[in-house]
Amino acid sequence: MPSTTSINRFAIIQTNASFMQMKQFMFLPTKAKDKIRNLQNNSGNVGGVDARLASKRRNSLFIGIVIVIIVGISAILLWQKGKSDSGETGHPAEVIQPSIQTDSKFNKRYDVIVAGTDPEGVAAAVSAARNGLKVLLVDGKNRDRLGGLITLGWLNSLDLNYSPVRSTIPGKHHFLNRGIFEEWYNQLEGTSIDVGTAAVAFQKMVQAESNIDLLIKVQSMKPFMDGTLVTGMIITDEAGKKHTVKSNTVIDATQDGDIAALAGVPFTVGREDLGNPEARMAVTLVFKMSGVTDGIWRSFGKRADTGIDKMSAWGFLAAKDYKSTDPERVGLRGLNIGRQNDDTILINAMHIFGIDPMDPVSIEEGFEIGRKEAPRIVSFLKSNFKEMRQLQYVDTAPELYFRESRHINGEYRLKMADVMQNRNFWDAIAYGSYDVDIQRLSHDDTGAIMMSPQQYGVPFRTLVPLRAEQLLVVGRSASFDSLPHGSARVIPLGMATGEAAGAAVKLAIEKGITLRELSNSKKLVAELQKRLVNQGMDLTMNQLQLPKYAKHKDYKGLLAAVSMNMTIGGYDNMRWNLNGVVEGTQYRNMMLRLSTMHPAYFKGDPETALPVMRNDKEPVSLKQAAYTLCAMAGVDISPTYAVDELLKRGWVTQETISGIADPRAITNGDSFMLVRDVVAFYAGVVYE
Repeated sequence: MPSTTSINRFAIIQTNASFMQMKQFMFLPTKAKDKIRNLQNNSGNVGGVDARLASKRRNSLFIGIVIVIIVGISAILLWQKGKSDSGETGHPAEVIQPSIQTDSKFNKRYDVIVAGTDPEGVAAAVSAARNGLKVLLVDGKNRDRLGGLITLGWLNSLDLNYSPVRSTIPGKHHFLNRGIFEEWYNQLEGTSIDVGTAAVAFQKMVQAESNIDLLIKVQSMKPFMDGTLVTGMIITDEAGKKHTVKSNTVIDATQDGDIAALAGVPFTVGREDLGNPEARMAVTLVFKMSGVTDGIWRSFGKRADTGIDKMSAWGFLAAKDYKSTDPERVGLRGLNIGRQNDDTILINAMHIFGIDPMDPVSIEEGFEIGRKEAPRIVSFLKSNFKEMRQLQYVDTAPELYFRESRHINGEYRLKMADVMQNRNFWDAIAYGSYDVDIQRLSHDDTGAIMMSPQQYGVPFRTLVPLRAEQLLVVGRSASFDSLPHGSARVIPLGMATGEAAGAAVKLAIEKGITLRELSNSKKLVAELQKRLVNQGMDLTMNQLQLPKYAKHKDYKGLLAAVSMNMTIGGYDNMRWNLNGVVEGTQYRNMMLRLSTMHPAYFKGDPETALPVMRNDKEPVSLKQAAYTLCAMAGVDISPTYAVDELLKRGWVTQETISGIADPRAITNGDSFMLVRDVVAFYAGVVYE
């Protein structure tokens, strides 16, 4: 569980006095929203200047020209009103859902089989095909269209992966990685998209590649193994016929890393790497409402707690006060709203707890809970928000939105310290910048924004799983620790890893080597990176200024504390308050996390280990902190001699002790350094 130093995103907003501060800490986990609102404000200022200039230059000829221009523009706008890319009208041209033509006849052998038709799988298949490989794209979720989480989970508000280098053109953004993701995104409406448009764009990209055979609605698919070597897949088709299809490589693009698990790849589940194997981020069932006119849409943006752009709205913070039928299983957060090309909106806000994405029975339970709750939520929204009174409930998404399940173990596992340090890698094949967004784990959790990185690399080694040869894993189940996964799980980054995987297979085949051998060759990875750039990816690591927190004397302690989920930085990377005095409750919660992370070394009870204080807000002294660490580690010592005992055992450095300015009231940074030292020199775990 996050420590009590965690603040939920609603509280962050509510404790800021001004509207501009509210925008800075908007709950929606995407920096895109804030950037868009800033652009809107800037555009408004420019428009005001233009209007004033125009009023000073009035004359009859000018007015005549203006009238002609206005009439012309109006005619163009009317002509475009039905176009799906406008995002502003309630009556665009209808987007016809694509009809997938599955290949009833497919080969017995392919260069690569891509398992899963989520966006990451589509990107992998298209990349491999464009590199001249024969590809089988196969899916076993009874889907009737490509795009999975977006087109069937209705996750139509995109968590975008922005470059730290901002565009000078209003409304234009620079994305990290670019490539196939940007090619797809450029066919869509904006920060939120119509799921029909998305499905059409995915299908066009796949159908344009003659090297791709598509097989959907299979009853089962599992790896065909020769020892640890994946030599293809065993597929039971829609009619129940079993096929063994050979391939040089399999790319696992399933949401949950299903093929990797069946191939014997080791993995952790949920928060297992943080000592909480049963905990995982909440599941969401997106629901749809209809009746949204342009006027209603604009009214959303007039609320003090809500912002909008052409296609997205975020806010309605009082939605979190919704009382569900079963608070321990389902709740509501502030609303994340994506507009469709008709009069409907899709709302990503429902949190369903305790659902296992690997258990079909549990999945069905999640659907049952969500479908029961959705109409009640809509009634609540209509009753409590005047902007929604005219809207009607329509339906829920065909698929649940699962945020996490398996985290495979690969040749390298992305760490929180990598993200904190905006670290580049010699084998980076993609880059991330999205906030480390940890959604609620349970009904009594608040969720947290761990921090906001500028740009960090994703190594090719994170796609190469242990214990299985000729297999790559792309998307959210790749080799990421559960905390950095909060950033790396987003679709744009997942599509970039898919694109890299497709090209890597081609290179490995050409060189006659395994993917693991490729992952360990700096020369060949450099060749892979060159090929990715040539096919449209941007693998530039931008020059970044050292973050303020990285200049602090207690930075090493901060890395350890964040990695153990003891503190959060928020959207502005300031909430860990390194110079602030640590209080009793905070320190006790740190000790709880310490015993959860490293139970073999810290078996003490924080409730009894921490000396009795007058109140939980009382500052913690160095003696108290040292005594508690000793007690947690099973060392029987009095508070008077605890510091000397830690130094004598070599569990804490003299540098750390000397860096404490006021032993009577240690700071958060001081406490992080003490914990960092004891974990490193006693438990033998270094977070760096």
